[in-house]
Amino acid sequence: MIEVLLCSVLTVLPDFLVRRFVQGKRIGHEITLYSVWYELRYGITACIALTVILLTLILYYHPSTSSAISFFRTIPILPEGSGRVEEVYVGIRDKVEAGQRIFRLDSSEQEAALETARRRISEIDAGFELAKTELVGADARIQEAQSAYQQALDEFETKSELQRRNASTVAQREIERLANIVEGRQAAVSAVVASKQSVESQISSVLPAQKKSAEAALAQAQVELDKTVVYAGVAGTLEQFTLRKGDIVNPFMRPAGVLIPAEAGRKALIGGFSQLEAQVMKVGMVAEATCISMPLTIIPMVVTEVQDLIATGQVRASDQLIDAQQVVRPGTITVFLEPLFAGGFDGVPPGSSCIANAYTNNHDRLAEEDLGTAHWLFLHVIDTVGLVHAIILRFQALLLPVQTLVFSGGH
Repeated sequence: MIEVLLCSVLTVLPDFLVRRFVQGKRIGHEITLYSVWYELRYGITACIALTVILLTLILYYHPSTSSAISFFRTIPILPEGSGRVEEVYVGIRDKVEAGQRIFRLDSSEQEAALETARRRISEIDAGFELAKTELVGADARIQEAQSAYQQALDEFETKSELQRRNASTVAQREIERLANIVEGRQAAVSAVVASKQSVESQISSVLPAQKKSAEAALAQAQVELDKTVVYAGVAGTLEQFTLRKGDIVNPFMRPAGVLIPAEAGRKALIGGFSQLEAQVMKVGMVAEATCISMPLTIIPMVVTEVQDLIATGQVRASDQLIDAQQVVRPGTITVFLEPLFAGGFDGVPPGSSCIANAYTNNHDRLAEEDLGTAHWLFLHVIDTVGLVHAIILRFQALLLPVQTLVFSGGH
């Protein structure tokens, strides 16, 4: 509508002025409701053609969208395990800092597991002391066994020497008995040495491994205990938080509330532009926006990112093939817009719906020396109609409150 009015000023109005002041035709006499088309046919035809050309140039080289929204993420407040709420540290719509406690679940079971793990470590430490005592006892037993073995060996060697000198002095049966005693004492020495090695293995390998396992179990029990307290991951504001002591919460149920990050939706707009502008939208383009939540204000912006895919083409693995006809509505090019100046989004609530324009700038191309005259003139026209689009956006900013409150019945 605004484009038609602008074009009519350049076409219909001059045609009317010629008819009125040059040809002397008056409204209500020569120019009536029935003859207006014939009398102003040149101006009306030129107005329609100019409007079509202007709209084509504006909307293609200076894309516009009414689907620009300051999206923001929300963080569900959920524990990692289920349980009954024991204590709540915050209230409804409180502002929290990162790391601040929100609520705590009943932790009696986790505390019992933690105490059990601690007792297990104490048992292993006591096992270390017992093993050291057994090691001392094993040394004493080895010394005792070695002494007995040496005594038996000495007696065996003495009587064997006597028998060798005089066979009738010591009976062969006695020599065999002493030999058996020596072998038995030697086996006893080997047994107590093996017993000492077993104790040493307990001290050097088994008990340390058991202690490490117990320490790991203690750490796991501590982690499970820590999970009973839910903390704020980022600074923000609590919304829909109605949790009270005694409530049962479960990570698979609905969240206990929602945490809105402090900076959510306050840094950028995400706009959906027509696929036709895929070759026009570039990073670095200057843009402007006006939001319903902040009327009569134009926010200078810049294009910081252009998503290189269209969301409607995404495919999910399923047992059915997707027919292209199922995509009834074509998707849009997702563009990220950020304020050109610091504080540009001050006063714009997250989630606001906005109208955004992006402007093609041919300043660098116009500075090229080998640019043809027709091409130079065309680029100047493109930059000029960008000014028209900027004026249209300002008209929209002025009419937006009226359109929202009066014509759409908004409150």
